[in-house]
Amino acid sequence: MLLIYTQKLTPRISYIFKHICLRILGIDAVFTSVIEEFIAHLGPKISYGKKPLGNELFFQSNGLLEQQGLEAIEVSVKKWGDTYGFFSVSNSSALPFDIFASTFFMLTRYEEYLPHVKDEMGRFMASESLAFKEGFLQQPVVDIWAYIFKEKLLEAFAEIVFPKKKIIIHPVIEASQPYAYKQKGIFRSVVGFFDSLIHGKFRNIITRAQVIVGLKRDPLDTFKWIVNKANRSNFKLTVFFMLGNALSFNESMNTHRQKIKLLIKFLADYKEVGLIFSFNALSDYEILKSEIRRMEEITNRSLDSSMNSEFLVNLPDIYRHLVELEVKRDYTMVFRDTVGFRAGTCTPFLFYDLDYEIKTPLLVHPAAMTTFAFQKKYALDIEKTVNNTIASIERVNGTFTMIFSNKDFSSEENNKVWRQIFSEKLQQYEG
Repeated sequence: MLLIYTQKLTPRISYIFKHICLRILGIDAVFTSVIEEFIAHLGPKISYGKKPLGNELFFQSNGLLEQQGLEAIEVSVKKWGDTYGFFSVSNSSALPFDIFASTFFMLTRYEEYLPHVKDEMGRFMASESLAFKEGFLQQPVVDIWAYIFKEKLLEAFAEIVFPKKKIIIHPVIEASQPYAYKQKGIFRSVVGFFDSLIHGKFRNIITRAQVIVGLKRDPLDTFKWIVNKANRSNFKLTVFFMLGNALSFNESMNTHRQKIKLLIKFLADYKEVGLIFSFNALSDYEILKSEIRRMEEITNRSLDSSMNSEFLVNLPDIYRHLVELEVKRDYTMVFRDTVGFRAGTCTPFLFYDLDYEIKTPLLVHPAAMTTFAFQKKYALDIEKTVNNTIASIERVNGTFTMIFSNKDFSSEENNKVWRQIFSEKLQQYEG
C-alpha cells in the first residue's frame, strides 16, 4: 500500500493515482490530507502538491488536477530520455514533469473537448493531436511514465512488492459487413449485379452468382477460420457486428434475417460478441437503445462491449449514453487511419467526464491500430510496424489491441500478412 498526501483530495487526483498505481502498476493507493497521519505512517508514502512538507518523496503538481472545468492549456513538450514529457515542474520534485497531470490530459482526451478541426465524418484527426505533432504518438507514454514513477518508488522504498505482469493480447474484429453477397435480399443483389456490369467487373458477377446459388463460399465469410484459429490460442477475442443501417448501400444488409442471427449466435458460443453502433445511432439515443435491445435478444445476454461506426468518438455525449445504458466496455479509442496510441496508453482506463468531474464505470479499451491504417502510409511496413508496436507494449506489460476486419482474412493474396499475424504472430504471446 502507498500512502499519498495531498492538501485537498480532488476527483481528478483520486482518478489518476488510482489508475497509475492500481491499473498499471498493481499496487493499492490510499490518500490523506492530515499531516500528522502522513508523518506517523511508517510504510511507503509520497506527497503531491505545490511544495514538500519536509524531506519526503515529493512530486510537484502543476495545478491541473486541482482545477475544475476546461480551459485552453499551453503545452510545452520536451524530450525526456527515450520518451517525452510535458507540464514541467521545479527541481524540488522527484520528477521533472508532473506525469499525473500529463496522464490526466491524455486519458481524458482533454484536447478533444477543446476547439479543433474535424474530418468529413466528424472525427478528431490524429494530425490534430499533441502526440502526433510532437512525435510521441507511437509511444504508450502514460505507461512509460508510470514505470518511471515505479523506479522512483523502488529507489526510496525497496520493500514495495509490485505484482508480476506480462503483455495481454486482445485482437478485435470489426464485422460490420459479414458477407459480400449473401443475405443481401433480391433488390440489393439485383442492384449489385447491374453495378458490376456497368463497371465491367465480370468476375464479381460470376462470384456473386456462385455464392447466391451455393456453389461457392462468400469471400467475407471467414468466421469459421477465425474461430478455429482463436480456439487454438488463449488470447482474448471480441467480434463486433452491426445491426443498424450501414452508410454504404453496397455494404448494408437485412440484419433481421435468421442467417445473420445464427451467425452472431455461432460466434457468441465461442468468443465474446460486441455491437457496432450504426452512424445514425451515435446521435440518436433511442436508436442506440433499440440496437442494444436487438443484440441482447439475439445473444440472450446483456451487452458488455461496443464500438462506434466509422470509429467516431464524439466526446462526451456518446460515452455518457453508454454509461446510462450500462454498456461496460468501449473499443473505439483509436485513430482509424494512423497507427499509434490515441489516449497515450495501452492500458484500459475508466472514462472520466470532464464536464461533470466524475469517474464513470465505462472502461475504455484503447487500440494501437486498425488494419485500415495500413491501406496507404504503412502498407509496405506492416510486419515491422506491428512488431515494433507489440515490443513497445511488452516493455510496459500493457494490452495489445489491434482492430481487424473479417475482410482481412479472405483468401485474397494481399491478405496473407493479416492471416499470418492473427494465426501465428499473436499466438506467440498467449498467456
